Amino acid sequence: MPKTYNIAVIPGDGTGPEVVAEGIKVLNAVSARAGFKLDFHHFDFGGERYLRTGETLPETAIEELKKYDSIYLGAIGHPDVKPGILEKGILLTLRFKLDQYINLRPVRLYPGIDCPIKDKGPEHIDFVVVRENTEGLYAGAGGVLKKGTPDEVAVQESINTRKGVERCIRFAFEYCRKRKKDNKLTLCGKTNVLTYAFDLWERAFYEVAKEYPDIKPDYAHVDAITMWFVKNPEWFDVIVTDNMFGDIITDLGAMIQGGMGIAAGGNINPEGVSMFEPIGGSAPKYKGKNMINPLAAICAAGIMLEHLGEEDSGRAVEQAVMKVTEKHLKSLAAGQMGLTTTEVGDLVAKYVAEI
Repeated sequence: MPKTYNIAVIPGDGTGPEVVAEGIKVLNAVSARAGFKLDFHHFDFGGERYLRTGETLPETAIEELKKYDSIYLGAIGHPDVKPGILEKGILLTLRFKLDQYINLRPVRLYPGIDCPIKDKGPEHIDFVVVRENTEGLYAGAGGVLKKGTPDEVAVQESINTRKGVERCIRFAFEYCRKRKKDNKLTLCGKTNVLTYAFDLWERAFYEVAKEYPDIKPDYAHVDAITMWFVKNPEWFDVIVTDNMFGDIITDLGAMIQGGMGIAAGGNINPEGVSMFEPIGGSAPKYKGKNMINPLAAICAAGIMLEHLGEEDSGRAVEQAVMKVTEKHLKSLAAGQMGLTTTEVGDLVAKYVAEI
């Protein structure tokens, strides 16, 4: 009997349903080729549901999603909903409640895609950022005193636990070993200023490093990393960092790999259910026009397959995407690709079947 994976699908808002549809098209093509099955179940979590019912997630959502092998997400963000409501109520709630403590962001420049950095090509930009995903400044600790007065005080606390830091670091070492590229893991921090939080990160990093003699441990301040991403991106293999710094440097990573149209990632709980998504937003102005770039969502589907253990199929999706970027796309920008959304999905599915 072929193996079956049960996938929860949250198409979300704006162009999310359009890019997810192309991702599912490719997933069906690769599963038919490889001989496993994918059962998709759609959930309507997003802006339209919130406007209709007043709730972001129903009380039963978390327990129901725990029953699935993975979650495939399109995009969250609706122009008629105040910013922050859906993001906190859906995205952050899922990450925290499902303990998706790793944000995994491959940064790779594909053939045929223009890089904004002069003289840098695919051979220079190929690294992965492992971001702690459930602690730090995003944990929500803090408060406000005397709001709206001249004496107002706002405090936002960065929460870093030994457990949370160490499990993220350990995941990064394991991932670096599995990746088999340069066997180099860089800790991105700010030890010269954030002396409490990153003292913990640095001590845990070098203590865990002793268990991985085949991996070279490295350290760089976050400001230096932003410079070197632009000047010498080839220096990096795998980077591990906290929630806030990871959020910032992965957006820079997306730009040097060509833009949000190709950037994808995963919110991972190695012991539970994980969620995979394109990095860009819902792009509501392109909704229904069949002109949005679906490659980031398709790449997210490939990362999901690798996480599920279907590594050959995940690589096949990436190879098919690379054929499309090299041979067919004029641009990654919506409306400038030279192809429609569905035509891009058709091409990737075609190449997947041929690989």
